[in-house]
Amino acid sequence: MRITLVTGLSGSGKSVALNVLEDEGAYCVDNLPASVLEPLVVELAGRGQQHLAVGIDARSLDTVATLPSRVAALRATGHEAHLIYLDADEATLVERFSETRRRHPLSDGSLTLEECIARERELLAPLLEPAHRIDTTRMSSAALRARVLALTGLARSHLTLLFESFAFKRGLPRDADLVFDVRCLPNPHYDPRLRPLTGRDAPVAAFLEAEPSVQRMLADIRRFVREWLPAYVGDSRSYLTVAVGCTGGRHRSVYIVEQLARDFAGEPRALVRHRELPEAGA
Repeated sequence: MRITLVTGLSGSGKSVALNVLEDEGAYCVDNLPASVLEPLVVELAGRGQQHLAVGIDARSLDTVATLPSRVAALRATGHEAHLIYLDADEATLVERFSETRRRHPLSDGSLTLEECIARERELLAPLLEPAHRIDTTRMSSAALRARVLALTGLARSHLTLLFESFAFKRGLPRDADLVFDVRCLPNPHYDPRLRPLTGRDAPVAAFLEAEPSVQRMLADIRRFVREWLPAYVGDSRSYLTVAVGCTGGRHRSVYIVEQLARDFAGEPRALVRHRELPEAGA
């Protein structure tokens, strides 16, 4: 059975993730106690259910504490178990709670919303290391749905590579495992003809392909990822996020990410996300 465990901060999109998994045929349970997980897997597997999705809440402290070992035990018995951690910055979470006017799950009348968020982040910290983290700060619901579908749809691959472009001026992606800085490369932004375009457009690609430094940088990143990928596979990872950043996140980083995704297409599977483009996350 494929088991997708969805956790993370309240307001980061857990309900959206569980809903899309349910729409795809998964048997979904929210806030399930850890002690019930294995018996539920056995029962559903006996019924022929192929996909179980479980929401993990910070209020279930026993679940948080024992979940990594339980995930390892499920994998040892032949199940595919994947843990996804949804995250967002504090300002975004506060805004989302203000829009929905819902109480934070940890609110007991003695804590502010900001204190509840900080407390929840602390309680869920043990799940960060074994999980694949998705930062939903600037991600629409549609983009999150597409991201969750892509990740779970590729779960049967030995390891899924995510290549992500971003702008340094907007901060590092929270889910990045490897980060490469390409701001030292020639910038198409200073060409008025290329400025409105992106690294996906042929004129920008032609400009960058003609620059020897760009090709050397691309070759170095490609060689590094290819050389160290077996070590990450050997670490039993399900996902590896390679983030490439430039100043605005529209030209150089987008071009490099597109080339890398093309180079690594196949096995392991590769996904692409351009954080600063309108279609980011699609």
